[in-house]
Amino acid sequence: MIQRVRDARVSVEGRVVGEIGAGLCVLLGVVRGDGEERAARLAGKVARLRIFPDEAGKFDRSVLDSGGAVLVVSQFTLIADTAKGNRPSFSDAAPPEDAEPLVERFAAELRALGVPVETGVFGAHMEVELVNHGPVTIVLDA
Repeated sequence: MIQRVRDARVSVEGRVVGEIGAGLCVLLGVVRGDGEERAARLAGKVARLRIFPDEAGKFDRSVLDSGGAVLVVSQFTLIADTAKGNRPSFSDAAPPEDAEPLVERFAAELRALGVPVETGVFGAHMEVELVNHGPVTIVLDA
């Protein structure tokens, strides 16, 4: 899930561990079977997704074009299956030993494309604060 933000920060135990100004907050869920190729493809899509306004106010600029940054927060709860009952199932979420390297790969791919990146702490209980600018929120499945 991608949110265009005016600013965003993530804290762990009351300490800010990642903070950006204008750009994107990416809540990243990793599914069983995801791989490095998918992480790289998704990073390219996020970096080039044209959801920032040009001078005419049309969505025609990417985070790269706008000079923004990306805050990446791992969030396995995005993979919740709520089809049966009232308790979500997370059985489709990748196990931590598979998911963490892919979250790191996603962030590294963004950096390699020239995007400044901040991150949360994988597996930690995090508090995410943001000002959604627009609001613009997009669910992206690459």
